Amino acid sequence: MEEGGFKIEEEEFLACCGSSQFATEMAKSPPFSSLGEAVTAARDIWFNKVDVTGWLQAFSAHPQIGHTPPPSSHSTSAQWSKGEQSTALATATTSSLQELYQWNAKYREKFGFIFLICASGKSTDGILAELKKRYPNRPIVEFEIAAEEQMKITELRLGNLFSTKEKDPSPGNVNPTVAAKKVEDRVSIIGGHLSAFEISAVKTQTPTRTRPPITTHVLDISRGSPAAGIEVCLEMWKGHQPRPVFGESTTGGWVFQGSSTTNSDGRSGQLMNIVDAVNPGIYRISFNTGKYCPGGFFPCVFIVFEIRESQKLEHFHVPLLLSPFSFSTYRGS
Repeated sequence: MEEGGFKIEEEEFLACCGSSQFATEMAKSPPFSSLGEAVTAARDIWFNKVDVTGWLQAFSAHPQIGHTPPPSSHSTSAQWSKGEQSTALATATTSSLQELYQWNAKYREKFGFIFLICASGKSTDGILAELKKRYPNRPIVEFEIAAEEQMKITELRLGNLFSTKEKDPSPGNVNPTVAAKKVEDRVSIIGGHLSAFEISAVKTQTPTRTRPPITTHVLDISRGSPAAGIEVCLEMWKGHQPRPVFGESTTGGWVFQGSSTTNSDGRSGQLMNIVDAVNPGIYRISFNTGKYCPGGFFPCVFIVFEIRESQKLEHFHVPLLLSPFSFSTYRGS
């Protein structure tokens, strides 16, 4: 496929992710004029079009942290894996590697897939600490986290792929648009992993969304499944004060944007129009948890967050982990 002057094959996309569904969908996408556009498409395909089988296929394409990729691995993918784990291997000791192998085995026995983390720049001790931290998670929660880590790895590899194409001097691989946006795109991608609620922090010259800029889903961790049938409402702050203040009345300050009910996957329907640039401001997502679980501790749950002018082209996904007695938010897909 010609990508704005770059010829990118399905096999190359497969090296970036490991899911054949992902690679096929990426190869069928319209030409990408920049890395940012490719990452935006990749996130949409990975989280909305690739099924559970595709996720597991991508997970299984990775070697365990601290292990050498098997000879049957895709050569490019194996090379990238080795580079991504270079810091971990450089900081490893015999005892830390042995402990990592043991925890990897425990993790796989519990969850059914290997421990997945974007290892680039992480030490062995840091990876081991994260593995131990995530091990107590419920399987459905850990599955979502692993999918998000896979997406981080895919973004890094797409960056490597585009860099390789930029360095190719052949006439068919000249793309000045990518070169001009290279730094901006990669800084934006990294920024997306540091924000609390931002899932896609990629800005493009001509953004075209395939879903609203604000989305949510709910997981019922007490049942280990998505929470279907929860009423969800999105509002924007329009009060006399610049922002709501704790302890002061907010009557009339919140303006309705849209509402929906979560489906069988726990995902809400469209809460607002699909627009390229979301209006900066303070937003509130409300969940009617009392109706979903009448005997629960929380009759309703509110999550308030701010979108700044510099973030209006980004996508914000605000998930909720729910149990009868507590709730929490985490960065989800």
